[in-house]
Amino acid sequence: MFIKVCGLTTEQQIDWACDLGYDAIGVVVTPRSKRCCSPERARALAEHARRKGILSFAVAYEVDEVDDSASAFDVIQLYEWAPLANLAYASATRPQANQHAAYFFYDASVGSGVYAEIPDWVRTLPGRVVIAGGLSVGNVESVINRYQPYGLDVSSSLELAPGIKSEALMAEFKAEVVRATNAGRA
Repeated sequence: MFIKVCGLTTEQQIDWACDLGYDAIGVVVTPRSKRCCSPERARALAEHARRKGILSFAVAYEVDEVDDSASAFDVIQLYEWAPLANLAYASATRPQANQHAAYFFYDASVGSGVYAEIPDWVRTLPGRVVIAGGLSVGNVESVINRYQPYGLDVSSSLELAPGIKSEALMAEFKAEVVRATNAGRA
């Protein structure tokens, strides 16, 4: 299962994600977030991720917020629709038929980290559907079992403070996803 850890702010956190087997990292570039990285810092983190061989996402609300850093990232994750080839469209509503994206992130929390019930239509979407918003060790197994998504996106439950990830919490979440995924196959 694809797992992205979001809101990373240091190279060390990217190293942890790589060492623990995460598939992707997210760097927040919207000034509306307490995890926001400057364009220069975001580009440096994206370059570090590239050297480490892990997929990188620039995360923002609107396309203009990524103008200064988009070229450094593999994928652009936005909470508004934009016709980008490398778009990860994040929303709490079903995408329209003409809104094709490389990924669809179901996220009712809009970056707040608060879990909300996920509608059943999420299970019927084609493509790379990633569930985000308030995921934790305590709820990820039920999300995997009920929705069987392509992937998961986690951030705040792995933090000691906004933007300060815990390697131990990252390891615990990854282990729970692996356990829950393997249990579902048994």
